[in-house]
Amino acid sequence: MEPVSPYAERVLELIERIPPGKVMSYGDVAEYLGEGGPRQVGRVMAVWGGGVPWWRVVHSDGTGAAPDHLLRCLAHWREEGTPLRGERVDMRLARWDGRSADSQ
Repeated sequence: MEPVSPYAERVLELIERIPPGKVMSYGDVAEYLGEGGPRQVGRVMAVWGGGVPWWRVVHSDGTGAAPDHLLRCLAHWREEGTPLRGERVDMRLARWDGRSADSQ
């Protein structure tokens, strides 16, 4: 595995701070950090994301990381009480802005 870059460290640190029941989209993470974009965040998650709560990073439409992870995502989301709309996260209710554990 390639060494963790400073950018990847910042992405992973932010994801570890997302409270249970909340999510950020790949684009939200990049915007919060002020660098990179959704694809760069996705790359970090694909390579090093297994050690952080990866299910809290979703596509902007509320779908999980990959179709083959749907059942695992749903299990984590339900366990944490993440607001859902069917098999997607309800982004209006679950999106975290990075400011506090209670923010929406």
